[in-house]
Amino acid sequence: MHPAFTKQDDELVRLRRPLGDLELIICSDGTYMLDGGAMFGVVPKPMWEKRTPADEQNRILLGLNTVVVRTGAAVVLIETGIGNKQPAKLREIHQNQERLPASLAAAGVRVEEVTHVVNTHLHFDHCGWNTTLEADGASRPTFPNARYFAPAGELAHGRLQLERDRVSYRWPNYDPLIETGQLTLIDPGGRGGFTPEDPRFKPEAGKTLPPLRIQTELRIVPGVTVENLPGHTSSLLGVHIEAKAHGGAVRHACYVSDLVPTHHHLDATWVMGYDLDPLTCIQERKRFWARAIPEQWLVLFTHDHQVPAAFVAWNDKGKPVVTETGPAE
Repeated sequence: MHPAFTKQDDELVRLRRPLGDLELIICSDGTYMLDGGAMFGVVPKPMWEKRTPADEQNRILLGLNTVVVRTGAAVVLIETGIGNKQPAKLREIHQNQERLPASLAAAGVRVEEVTHVVNTHLHFDHCGWNTTLEADGASRPTFPNARYFAPAGELAHGRLQLERDRVSYRWPNYDPLIETGQLTLIDPGGRGGFTPEDPRFKPEAGKTLPPLRIQTELRIVPGVTVENLPGHTSSLLGVHIEAKAHGGAVRHACYVSDLVPTHHHLDATWVMGYDLDPLTCIQERKRFWARAIPEQWLVLFTHDHQVPAAFVAWNDKGKPVVTETGPAE
């Protein structure tokens, strides 16, 4: 792994590098622990433990990476970690650290200057610092001047509170943004047919929220777009970042989210137990690598604390592997 892409575990800023005429900064909400078997699905432990060791409770160490994209006209955040609203029991289990505010400060990013926040999906470990739990018990937007974006299908799915994954959807992470009018839901190409007052967005009984903004286009700001990468959830978004480099070449990075959560998950079939549709996840990984590898995309990993970003190549067996080389800036 290129030394520019590796950091000591306690460093608040995990990566800072140019991407053409843009700047990428990877900040961190710290680390957390999840069950290794769940993270690698049907892959046997003797295989996955060679890549990442487990503790005595079978948990592995994961990161909570937030990407900051400075475009000159905008400051875009991709994901906001777990946040400070974890119940005590879950905090004890996950051992999460609530470090994103300190990480942003260390990177020189003020919460007031953030213009856009993108959630690839609405699981608790991706949108926790959307809001901050304050001393009076209320959760309020962490980024007061930002527009927030999330998949429309995610909110609709979260409202169902299904037994399979209801623990992952926590309304204090996003309902306060609906109340302030800061949340825009993305329905790519209008395929979901969502409307501002769609009954699929109806909150819990006895609660009333204003109509939502629905956006069908994929662009967040110039140079930052989203794409549906289903498998982990049906509405999961990947975030593409494009910029012009010297000589007019285009440089491309992609925050692939939980489609490929760490560099230990590059193999198409090493999917997670958390993935709702593992077969679709395998297909989407193959489709992703068919573009990302030949076009030399910088892949930004959501849960890899040691390797938050990497270029990927095919090895002599036709498997995707991390490489130390990438396009020259």
